[in-house]
Amino acid sequence: MNGVVILNELPADEKREVLIKANDFTNPEYGCDPESRAVEDLLELGVINLDKPPGPTSHEVVSWIKRILHVKKAGHGGTLDPRVTGILPVALQRATKLTQALLPAGKEYVTVMHIHKNVGSEKLEKTLESFRGEITQKPPVRASVKRKPRKREIYYLEILERESRDVLIRVGCEAGTYIRKLCHDIGESLGTGAHMAELRRTRTGPFEEGENLSNLHDLADAFVFWREDGLEEPLREVVLPAEKIVEHLPKIVVRDGAVDALCRGASLAAPGVLSVETGIDSGAMVAEMTLKGELIALANAEMGSEEIVNAEHGIVAEPERVVMEPGTYPKNWN
Repeated sequence: MNGVVILNELPADEKREVLIKANDFTNPEYGCDPESRAVEDLLELGVINLDKPPGPTSHEVVSWIKRILHVKKAGHGGTLDPRVTGILPVALQRATKLTQALLPAGKEYVTVMHIHKNVGSEKLEKTLESFRGEITQKPPVRASVKRKPRKREIYYLEILERESRDVLIRVGCEAGTYIRKLCHDIGESLGTGAHMAELRRTRTGPFEEGENLSNLHDLADAFVFWREDGLEEPLREVVLPAEKIVEHLPKIVVRDGAVDALCRGASLAAPGVLSVETGIDSGAMVAEMTLKGELIALANAEMGSEEIVNAEHGIVAEPERVVMEPGTYPKNWN
């Protein structure tokens, strides 16, 4: 392999510590471990780590999934162009409220960049080095956003393989980075010109290639096995608990007594907090969780991690998107 190997870490890879504020127990009569949900509940609050095929738009793929699974609502976590393949997280029913958590998540792509003229390996590697870190991009003409320069972070950029003028590159980048434009700009910097020949997304936040990646055929077969033969396992392998969507977010765990109020849109007060992960700043998006690991809501932090742990009173997070249904846990508020 040519090129410099860079440690492949997106911001989601950050290891967080858990800070304990108080101890409590959870009542087994209410809620459940997400992995133990009934299949019907998974279809109501689940997500698919889909391998998008080349050809259809992301919107078309979502429409097909709705028909396959007989669900009314579904939404994807980040558009892929028709010719692009790879990771397309698709949330079902109530989980569609969570797709916003994936839009700012870091992405990884593997692309074939075709260089228009011969260039030496040393010059290519040196040029790629200049594109690691913060770069400035102007969205392409066909982009759906305003065409004004904007800053984007390239977390890693490495050569996997090279054959003459075709270079296979892995890119870890901030959301909103245009890989086609990146290849063009690298070509301009080389003085040779270059363009993106192929593109595959290999990661979106916590979703990556691996055992949970499935295609439309897997999904259709699994649904038929469940509906006609009562076999749950194939469908459980392709429809994951919605909590997967927030794996990359810092979490605040709350006591059972606070859950129902949060389900009804209440702010999270300090006495309801049991533990909090490090890395939270005021204004950051966080996931409010039960002791059983269930997602209650997305929220915006009003304090940092240390402040939350030490606070005796006050609001620590304001609700953004509530996904848990009221009544899942008993009412414990006036």
